[in-house]
This record gives sequence, structure tokens and C-alpha cells, in this order.
Amino acid sequence: MNWFQGGVLGLVQGLTEFLPVSSSAHLRILPALAGWPDPGAAFTAVSQIGTETAVMLYFRKDIAKIVSSWARSLRNPKYRGTQEARMGWLIIIGSIPISVLGVTLKDTIEGPFRDLRLIATTLIVLGLVLGAADWYAAQAGRQGRHAFPRRRKTVEDLTTRDGLIYGLAQSLALVPGVSRSGATVSGGLFLGYTREAAARYSFLLAIPAVLASGLFELKSVADGSDGDVAWGPTILATVIAFVVGYAAIAWFLRYISTKSFAPFVVYRIALGVLLIALIASGHLDAHAGADAATSG
Repeated sequence: MNWFQGGVLGLVQGLTEFLPVSSSAHLRILPALAGWPDPGAAFTAVSQIGTETAVMLYFRKDIAKIVSSWARSLRNPKYRGTQEARMGWLIIIGSIPISVLGVTLKDTIEGPFRDLRLIATTLIVLGLVLGAADWYAAQAGRQGRHAFPRRRKTVEDLTTRDGLIYGLAQSLALVPGVSRSGATVSGGLFLGYTREAAARYSFLLAIPAVLASGLFELKSVADGSDGDVAWGPTILATVIAFVVGYAAIAWFLRYISTKSFAPFVVYRIALGVLLIALIASGHLDAHAGADAATSG
């Protein structure tokens, strides 16, 4: 991987990490279409440190309250009932599924899961799921108690059960094409949460898992075992992902407060269909670029 490729992939990472279109899928698809080597799952994980740093900066006040209250709740019972302390425990609970599955399925994630046919399929299927979840939320807003909950839930309504379901939805993002935000937001909408609440918890929930994954994969980049990935392009990609990602968070949260996920649904399905057509016609190999990446 050269500096130009690292810069472009960092831009793609920043633009797509928080949108329900799957950043990992785009970091696999773009190199395949451009004739570049697959950057590998390790590069994806490390570059995500940039976007998760953007999340921590954007939600720094919320995170500080959550960490502080959670830590105090371990020593002082009076803090255990606070919303911030509960959120800390819910983030921990929600992080368990992806942590367990991420370690268990590591070889599969870095190999078979990077097949472009699988990515095309998950783009389409999860696009339809996101569309259904968005429709459900819209109907709830119109019909209220007649067919759906009267009030859409907020982060203050999070329960242990919901936190675990969110976590299970997040674990689906181990497959490129699913989208971490797309899966967790869809789960939240089906559980009755507002778009803003579903996205907010999705962003906070991703922090422990993504940072842990990125730090774990740093060794692969450092010792050169992840193919062509080098420190220079990887650091450049991570910095660009941070800057672009911060802007993407602000835009996305404003967007979903008034608009539906329909454009993302259409985009996902169109991209998935295009990939299938290119592969079926022989214009694109389902494993394009993977041979050049040790993790692919």
C-alpha cells in the first residue's frame, strides 16, 4: 500500500464508518475495483481507531460523565442508580457478543468473510432490514398507540435486555457489508427507540469493541505481517478518518433527526446488485486483490 492508497482509504473510512453503508465493505470493494491489493482486516481495524477517536471527541462530555459515574458506582452505592452509571454497564454488556465472536471467528473474518459475493449479499439483505426498520419507526410515529408504541424510547429507557440485543446486532458487523451503525440502528428502531437514540447508543457502544480490535491489530501492522500495510500510509489513513469522521457524525445526527434512511437503503441495494452483476459477468473476481493481502 502506498501513500495515495492510504489517503483515499482513510477518506472512505471517515465518510462511511458512521453511515449505515458499511465502511469495511467499502474498504474491500474500492481496492478490488481499483486493482489495488486488499488492505486487509487489520488495516480496517486500525484505521477505525481514527473514527472512534472522533466519536470520543464528539461525545466527550457524555463519555466523561459515564466513565466517572460508573467508576464511582463501584465504590459508592448512591451512584449505582444514575443514568450515567447504568449506561456504563449497558455499554459493557452490549460489548460482550462482538468481543466473544470477534476472537472466535478471527480467521473467518480475515478470510472467507472478505468474499465480494458475501459482501454484496449482506449489503442487499441488511439494506432491506434497515428499510423495514425505518418503515416500522415511521408507522409508529403516525399511528401511535393504535398499532405501535405511543412513545418512541430514548437512551434513558435502555434496559439490560435491550443493551444485549443491541450488542448482538452489533456483532453482525463482523461480516463486511452489514454495517455496525446499520445493524445496531435497525435493532434499536425495531425495539421502539427513536432514530437519534438508536444512533447515539450505537456510536457509544462501538467505542470499546473498535478500539480493542484496532489496538490488537496494531501488532500486525507493526511487524509487517499484514501484507503491504506500512506505518506511514496507515497513520495517514487513520488521521484522515478522524477528521472526516468527526464531520460525518455531526452531519448524520442532524440528518436522521428529520429524514429517513431511504437513500442509504437504495444505495446499499444498488451497490450490492452492481457487485453481483460485475462478478457474474466476469468483470470482477470475487477474491480480487485478496491474494496480495495476507489477511484476505
